[in-house]
Amino acid sequence: MAVANNELEKVIIQSVMEELAKKGLLSQKRKDHVMAAAMIETPTLPDTQSEEMVTFPPLNEMQISNPFNADAVKAMMKSTPARIGIGRAGARPKTMSLLRFLADHAVAQDAVFLDVSEEFLKRMDLMSVQSAATSKDEFLQRPDLGRRLSVEAAKIVAEKCEKNVQVQILIVDGLSSSAIEANIPDLLPALMQGLKSSGIKVGAPLFVKNGRVWVQDHVASIVNCEVIISLIGERPGLGTAESLSAYMIYRPDEKTVEADRTVISNIHKGGIPPAEAGAHLTDVIKQVLAAKASGVKLNQQK
Repeated sequence: MAVANNELEKVIIQSVMEELAKKGLLSQKRKDHVMAAAMIETPTLPDTQSEEMVTFPPLNEMQISNPFNADAVKAMMKSTPARIGIGRAGARPKTMSLLRFLADHAVAQDAVFLDVSEEFLKRMDLMSVQSAATSKDEFLQRPDLGRRLSVEAAKIVAEKCEKNVQVQILIVDGLSSSAIEANIPDLLPALMQGLKSSGIKVGAPLFVKNGRVWVQDHVASIVNCEVIISLIGERPGLGTAESLSAYMIYRPDEKTVEADRTVISNIHKGGIPPAEAGAHLTDVIKQVLAAKASGVKLNQQK
């Protein structure tokens, strides 16, 4: 029984690693390291078993046996990414449903705990600074530290960022590094092009590591921009770990409250496509500049 359990554990680990690799969230080096660690704790399996691979059925494939109303279940499955129509084995989920859940959960955890890669920042030509949160653990435990720049970062922004621009763009990892790497390559160029073609003066985009939404207020106070927009990773779920939000505010100050921010959320390939979001955000920013207001105050002027 112990050997059988170990074999199942290896299959589960292998399946999760494969799913992460498919989604681009696991390097081959890290995959090899995890699998090697798993092999240390489990007996070597016969070649016929070690070559077995687990493949997941398509998300839109119904797993319920003999449904009472198959058409109704299929219609519901098309209307939502929620886990419905997955069936059960007695009182338990089916093996494939459990493995997919474990894989998606691992993807969500990686989105939170992994950093945006240095290669990505270099490729996107983003200057990088850090919030007052010095580590990922501190960032998660102390939201207040993520709402302001570190002393060193504030000095860098003051020295290197252009002042008195109309719009300053921040890229903030927030709670999902995956959302940044998945969406910014399409979203940022569309946004920059839209703003510049509209004659709006834009500062060079800036990346903030371990940042929260309110860090935009600190940056705005330094560069003295009219509008600041944060493109920030949303809290990941089991449906997607790549959802991004855009928070915009007109001239924030010490009296700013959440109602003063305009928010566009659910930016990802399964929601608002990133390139389309860039065009839409351009229109919203133009409205904010024209009204000299954002959030509830902007809505009240419409």
